[in-house]
Amino acid sequence: MQGPFNRSGNKKPMAEINVVPFIDVMLVLLVIFMITAPMLTQGVQVDLPQVSSEPIENQDESDPIIISVDREGVYFITLGEDTTSVSLDQMSERVMAILQRRPGTPVMVRGDRNVPYGQIVVLMSTLQRSGVANVGLLSEPPQDG
Repeated sequence: MQGPFNRSGNKKPMAEINVVPFIDVMLVLLVIFMITAPMLTQGVQVDLPQVSSEPIENQDESDPIIISVDREGVYFITLGEDTTSVSLDQMSERVMAILQRRPGTPVMVRGDRNVPYGQIVVLMSTLQRSGVANVGLLSEPPQDG
């Protein structure tokens, strides 16, 4: 009788490697990487609403900084009643100056629906580099028709 152990007492070592545990470990690692890979993407952190809600009231007396992007992609800064057209670099400097004078001022972004999404992302990234921790997105309520 042949095999790793025969009755005559001669114990021959088995020369085969069992690869089943290796395959099990590889499958577990594959599943772990498939689950964690989508979580590693980077992006601008935005607090999006999860459900429809009522408009919030302004908690403090300070007017928010409202940054608008019109249909042509021109940027505007509105603080109180003052609206100014600015470039992306000028906007960064002005927002930093306003936040140094009035820390904690809320920053809101209002973009035209025809503006490319990439331009809004660049705007929000610029605001984040300017020291804005949270950016709010303004919209209009849906019209019932």
